[in-house]
Amino acid sequence: MLSPEQINEIHRLHLVEKWSQRRIAQYLHIGRHTLAKYLETPAPPPSRRDRSSKLDDFKPALAELLEKDPQARAPVLLQRLQTLGYQGGITILKDHLLAVRKNCVLPRAYVRMEPAPGERFDIDWGHFGALLYNGTPRKLYAFCLVECHSRKMYLEFTQSQTFETFVRCHLHAFEALGGCARELWFDNLKC
Repeated sequence: MLSPEQINEIHRLHLVEKWSQRRIAQYLHIGRHTLAKYLETPAPPPSRRDRSSKLDDFKPALAELLEKDPQARAPVLLQRLQTLGYQGGITILKDHLLAVRKNCVLPRAYVRMEPAPGERFDIDWGHFGALLYNGTPRKLYAFCLVECHSRKMYLEFTQSQTFETFVRCHLHAFEALGGCARELWFDNLKC
């Protein structure tokens, strides 16, 4: 088998220098049949032998676990397989999961939520930079409450996000909208 440098030299002499096959074979001291083989296929594909994996015996159990939870993470699956006697590592498992999941990509499902009137309010804070107040900058926040059916919005600007301010803004919003919804949904609030 020729080295990569010899294969590159064959192609350079043949394609760039325009030498004949006979001249290249004499120059590099190789047979013309060998030269013709490397001109047709520059580098032979690496030979691959099939080896058994520590995961092979556990693939049916893994398939069963993936049927129950297709998005299960590798550490969780590794833990479950180890209770069945699996001795291999997580890398083999991750490689197998990558190959299995690449073949069966599930479309992500979206459910449109359309609450009835008065069913739900969405509530969140917004930050609007700073406001100069008597020469000192103070943070400016906005309390936002949205009635989800009509998309009617109540907005109140404040200078703090304390719990007391939060409750006061709720009361003002309920008064302005004429009541309270059945559900209040908050978006990861710190207060």
